[in-house]
Amino acid sequence: MKTIQDILTSGTAYLEARGVEGARHSMQSLLVHVLGKNKTWLYLHYDDPLSEEQLAPLRELLRERGKGVPLQHLLGSTEFYRREFRTDARALIPRPETEELVEMALNKVARKEGLRLLDMGCGSGIIGITLALELAALRPEVVMIDISEAALSLTLENASALGARVKTYRSDLFSAWHPTEDNAVVPPDGFDLVLANLPYVPDGEQVATEVTHDPATALYGGPDGLDIVRRFLQEARPHLAEGCLVMLEVGHDQGEATANIMRELGYLNTCVLTDMSGKPRFPMGYAAAAFAPAHQATTENAHE
Repeated sequence: MKTIQDILTSGTAYLEARGVEGARHSMQSLLVHVLGKNKTWLYLHYDDPLSEEQLAPLRELLRERGKGVPLQHLLGSTEFYRREFRTDARALIPRPETEELVEMALNKVARKEGLRLLDMGCGSGIIGITLALELAALRPEVVMIDISEAALSLTLENASALGARVKTYRSDLFSAWHPTEDNAVVPPDGFDLVLANLPYVPDGEQVATEVTHDPATALYGGPDGLDIVRRFLQEARPHLAEGCLVMLEVGHDQGEATANIMRELGYLNTCVLTDMSGKPRFPMGYAAAAFAPAHQATTENAHE
């Protein structure tokens, strides 16, 4: 009968032979998942034998991982900002860089009661839900938008499981703010913080095998990858409160191009922040007073 150490070694070799990155980590994670234990337990029980009943589901998961199916899909969840989020093929797999974006936003946002937050292109909901929970004491109004009904269903499952108060809307960027049906519910605006992780992969660009398991609508953004980003930054302006912080996650070579788009559109104090690897991935800027619709500005001035 094979031991845990035997299975870990042979499984790692199997994944390495198929070009899976982080093969040992994947094998450890699959073992922990199948056995219902944690990695500390695993280290202390390397010499324990595994029964055929335990090996059968592990073999199937190992085959799928060897085909490039993402580990997060096989496990059904991933950790993000110290919380477990459900993950599957309905939405983009959360990336470590996105956690950095959230941390930066939390450090920069002006803390005030009832601030309005927008997570555009929410996917599994990791950004908006994390903000809602981390800023819960301020009773924020968190709006989460995605064009995919399937992604929004995943967002709601995660929000419910984690106890986050959020509002979700199916919308092609800001189309929900201009409904064609009289009884359509229009989302709030006047946002104080907007984060967006939109599709930015150039059309036709080769991506890693694992990434191909993400929805195509969450990946590709036109010839240079920035078509949706451009439209978002243009359409966002009348929905932002003066001084609203707008932050995006883009490709490692798209930061400055996105910042230039923001400057051309009138965003203020625009710059690009780098991730932990030093790559300029997070363009940011602030909404100018001129972005507000004339009627909104007039109303605000009347109350001053």
